[in-house]
Amino acid sequence: MPEGDTVWQAAARLHGALAGKVLTRSDLRVPKYATADLTGRTVLEVTPRGKHLLTRIEGGLTLHSHLRMDGSWKIYAHDQRWTGGAAHQIRAILGTHDRTAVGYRLPVLDLLRTSEEQRAVGHLGPDLLGPDWNPDLALANLFSDPARPLGEALLDQRNLAGIGNVYKSELCFLLGVTPWLPVGALPADRAAKLPALAQRLLEANRDRPVRTTTGRRGQDLFVYGRTARPCLRCGTPVRAADQGDGSRERPTYWCPACQPGPAPAPGTPPTRRVRPVRPARPRTAD
Repeated sequence: MPEGDTVWQAAARLHGALAGKVLTRSDLRVPKYATADLTGRTVLEVTPRGKHLLTRIEGGLTLHSHLRMDGSWKIYAHDQRWTGGAAHQIRAILGTHDRTAVGYRLPVLDLLRTSEEQRAVGHLGPDLLGPDWNPDLALANLFSDPARPLGEALLDQRNLAGIGNVYKSELCFLLGVTPWLPVGALPADRAAKLPALAQRLLEANRDRPVRTTTGRRGQDLFVYGRTARPCLRCGTPVRAADQGDGSRERPTYWCPACQPGPAPAPGTPPTRRVRPVRPARPRTAD
């Protein structure tokens, strides 16, 4: 599931494959940009901004993409078979003399002037892995709506950029509160350490092939994806439910013993199917 650390890795791989090279192939398979041709232009850099990817190209252009749940960028050598999905799922192709980057199932793909990137990412709060990271501003953003459930506030990229369902659940566990606790009810000592804890988790995982919050081999996450399995800390079965208004899939996991406080009523089913836990595997975006 792409979150800030996974997108950071994707940007690093794309940058390594494309930056400083002239595009010999360009194919944007969305109607709005079907006739756009970037061939002959040099890729300047690929940089992440929260969960967004910005591919800056010679001539003052930026290709903006967002992976959401299912999107991915794959990188191939010229003689390598493309294996990222069916041909009809391809949304973008950027090729150089020795590498080809293929974007599969990209729900967001925009070509804009680099000077106008704020149109795409200007709404984002401080980036947990970016040069603009500001823990005080992030905390102030979170507390701007004290009645809002903490889990929902953490997912709001306008507050701070980079957290998804995994880190939401894991952060709330490490703070010892449920994701349904109103932000304003978060004890002051825990609120004070929240920004640094969030940044530390993402920074620790941005270079790892397998995301972990526990430091335990084979038990990578405390609660996420562990429905009905014993809590790694106390042994109580982990619970799961969706959080929010149901317009998006927001699987949320918590330990009712380690995280006392507001929660859905016992027996309340998730509004959507919660994915079962699977063995950890390397995160690949290329």
